[in-house]
Amino acid sequence: QLQLEESGGGLVQPGGSLRLSCAATGTTFDYYAIGWFRQAPGKEREGVSCIGRRDENDEKKYYSPSVKDRFSISRDDFKNVAYLQMNNLKPEDTGVYYCGADLGTKSQFLVTRLCLSGTDMDYWGEGTLVNVSS
Repeated sequence: QLQLEESGGGLVQPGGSLRLSCAATGTTFDYYAIGWFRQAPGKEREGVSCIGRRDENDEKKYYSPSVKDRFSISRDDFKNVAYLQMNNLKPEDTGVYYCGADLGTKSQFLVTRLCLSGTDMDYWGEGTLVNVSS
């Protein structure tokens, strides 16, 4: 079992920054790929960014085109935490942000598919609200 808890959401003005955290407790965090997904009001949940489990010297990452060059995903396996640094936020980034965990995923192909499908996660957190508004 893996329990996930998101934090770091809040109200921010357009152009501002937030850093979301996904803290894990339970089983071995570093065995899991971690994904960040968001759901805006009236819309389906979409994949924002995913990071695979460590593979030799790095972790494979995926970013949705809408956030590429603005958001950065990372993980600290010693602290059992994954992060999503969000810069230059826009009103369309508003939504509830969820983190999810999927056992074993590490290749670029599977990390990308994980984010695009959003249905393969083994565990989910409860979400944290991000509101980008002036």
